[in-house]
Amino acid sequence: MNLVVLLGVTLLLLAHLSSAKRALIIVDVQNDFLPGGSLAVSEADKVVPVFNKLRKEAHWDKIFQTQDWHVEKHVSFVNNHEGAEVFSTVKLEDGTEQRMWPAHCVQNTKGAEFHPDLIVEETDEKNQTVDSYSGFFDNNKASQTELHEKLQEENITEVYIGGVALDVCVMSTCVHAVELGYKTYVIEDASKGLSKESVDAALAKLVSLGVTVVNSSDIIMPSNKDEL
Repeated sequence: MNLVVLLGVTLLLLAHLSSAKRALIIVDVQNDFLPGGSLAVSEADKVVPVFNKLRKEAHWDKIFQTQDWHVEKHVSFVNNHEGAEVFSTVKLEDGTEQRMWPAHCVQNTKGAEFHPDLIVEETDEKNQTVDSYSGFFDNNKASQTELHEKLQEENITEVYIGGVALDVCVMSTCVHAVELGYKTYVIEDASKGLSKESVDAALAKLVSLGVTVVNSSDIIMPSNKDEL
């Protein structure tokens, strides 16, 4: 057996024998954030086959799907603020500064549904967020979702995060994952953002916080199927 093969086998064994438990967190791959949606992110549909491949070709101890899940009168919707403009920032009665968005991902609408080609299984944990960019906390960090608790129940120590939009909800989820003590990876080719400039800034911020930027091809974890 030559050195290259030996090295490859060693890497696979190290990954397999690692004591770390890993979770994949898929952020907001929903119709309203994809082409044709009310708050579409350019080429966001391209993350779907990446996630489907990761699900098939890598081993995960748990998979989580976050889902934007707004009430019709949500405070971030521009149509609920007379005179406000899309993407502007307004100050709410409690002093919170809120960015204005088009109405999106309203509960029980098609826009709030996951992309029809995205593999979603019964064993996936769903985390519906009403007033949050992050999968972990609301925007004021006044209340916490169930995501951290569920990760702790599964003894997860490493999280791999991707989805839409990289420079908004993916970034916020990564920031809070680091704060909560998880070894955090952002999957660049499984994420899309609002603009190149804001994506570059988001990635720079995440790296400065200790997040590791990877592509799906960098994730060396043998699938259960390969082990049989």
